[in-house]
Amino acid sequence: MVHSKKLIMISLVALALLGCETKKGTFLETVESQNDVPTAVAKLKRLIKEQGLNYFYTIDHKANATAVKMNLKPETVVVFGNPKMGTVLMNCNPSMGLDLPLRMLFTTDYEGITTIMYTNPEYWSLKHNIKDKNCLSILNKAKMALANLAEEAGKK
Repeated sequence: MVHSKKLIMISLVALALLGCETKKGTFLETVESQNDVPTAVAKLKRLIKEQGLNYFYTIDHKANATAVKMNLKPETVVVFGNPKMGTVLMNCNPSMGLDLPLRMLFTTDYEGITTIMYTNPEYWSLKHNIKDKNCLSILNKAKMALANLAEEAGKK
């Protein structure tokens, strides 16, 4: 009995370590941008409008830090979404409201590299226990849409 418990624990650790080797299923997606934060943010806002999505607001964390006399590298969150898709997802599980509307984070590191980050919608199926086929299909579409938006916002 003790031997089988050890074997199960070793197997679980091995699976966890193997999971670290692949990008599939990661919680956060990161796209390197060829633009600085303000340019990439402006491109995303334009893309949101062009694609008929709803733009809600922008949070400028650097400006908020400056307001309290602190320093922060450029870091901005853009909040947007598609209420029709979001409503369906929240009907699958109301806890989806914690992750909606959608958001993307734009930040620049100490080497001057700007990245665009967002939560991989595949993660939401686990976090919110989504099993409904229609909702899983929407999450897949959201994954593709977010990837496209990030790639386009990052291009010169």
